[in-house]
Amino acid sequence: MIRLFEFVLSIVALLFFSPILLIVIVLGYLDTKSPIFVQERVGRNMKPFRLLKFRTMRPETESVASHLASKNSITRLGSILRKTKVDELPQLINVIKGEMSLVGPRPNLFNQTELIKERKKHGIYEVLPGITGLAQINNIDMSKPKQLAETDRQMIDTLTFRKYISYIIRTVLGSGAGDAVR
Repeated sequence: MIRLFEFVLSIVALLFFSPILLIVIVLGYLDTKSPIFVQERVGRNMKPFRLLKFRTMRPETESVASHLASKNSITRLGSILRKTKVDELPQLINVIKGEMSLVGPRPNLFNQTELIKERKKHGIYEVLPGITGLAQINNIDMSKPKQLAETDRQMIDTLTFRKYISYIIRTVLGSGAGDAVR
């Protein structure tokens, strides 16, 4: 039932936000000549998938976790997209494809070995990764692998439909700052 809800909600959201998506694509092309960012991430059962986002950093930026990237890598447009969380909208396509959920642990990179170790220990890869979740609305990012994995497990173990909706609403209303960039 949740999968059908997410599928329909993602399609409706993409249609509703399509004017914004088109504007961001045009502005992104003018900004970096490459408005869409695609990166391989760790999915359910550690299966790789290609995460979609609007580009917020310069194309030549090294592919590392956000907390390891330099603030100087973020473009002016990227700064706005990050603050408004509009950079996450393309991930609705990942939700439609069944690679992600709206709510779940944020997908990490394969080179984040310490986080992978902690998440394996807590069984986090048994569920689909998500666009938002308990850790995100509480500003726990991937720079704190143990705390993040424990919070992800807590969310998985206590997730109800009411909490699921709450995480989405709190994210849309601005809770959580996203992954820190130094």
